[in-house]
Amino acid sequence: MSIDFKEHFAKYEALVSMVDGIFNKVKEEYPKEVFCREKCSDCCYAIFDIPIIEAIYINHKFNEKFSGTRKMELIDTASKVDRSLFKMKRDAYLEVQNGADELDVLANMSVERVRCPLLGEDNLCVLYESRPITCRIYGIPTSSSGTSHICGRTNFTQGGKYPTVNMDNMYTQLQLISAQMTAAIKAKNIKICEMLIPVSMALITDFNEEFFGI
Repeated sequence: MSIDFKEHFAKYEALVSMVDGIFNKVKEEYPKEVFCREKCSDCCYAIFDIPIIEAIYINHKFNEKFSGTRKMELIDTASKVDRSLFKMKRDAYLEVQNGADELDVLANMSVERVRCPLLGEDNLCVLYESRPITCRIYGIPTSSSGTSHICGRTNFTQGGKYPTVNMDNMYTQLQLISAQMTAAIKAKNIKICEMLIPVSMALITDFNEEFFGI
């Protein structure tokens, strides 16, 4: 049996469409501030995790687009990136366990740069049409946990009054879609809807019945 994600993918794509609309509106209103352009890959080195619905969607699109040797090359790259991220997160965990300030550790991780496995040698995303929402919104002002963020290459000024995307609300919507999905497919572990995983892991994971415990 294969799991049918179509209904949940449609909800995710509707959210993506809304996000693209927000980005385009800000870019239109602040053309001098938004730096995003082809081959600007600054966001492709950021470390972030994605909700399970987004991971499954990207995995699906990846498997649709790639096959054969090229697919295996990308999976091999993703595996190497995933091991690197695992080590980084493990070391950060041990630092906190040994008494380091958690906020300081997280701050240090936020400035680490790891090349996304989907970034091609030509500095273009090989899965650009299906890239995560975090990538789509990068380049315009955002906020999370009460803290504002701007791209390092942008011409927006930190602390300025600009339209700002609340990423906490965005991830709440993504987790809601994830929760609806896990309930609909009758996943044994309902907590799976709260998972956040790297893009690298999304590419190498088989999101089948065994994964969900169906």
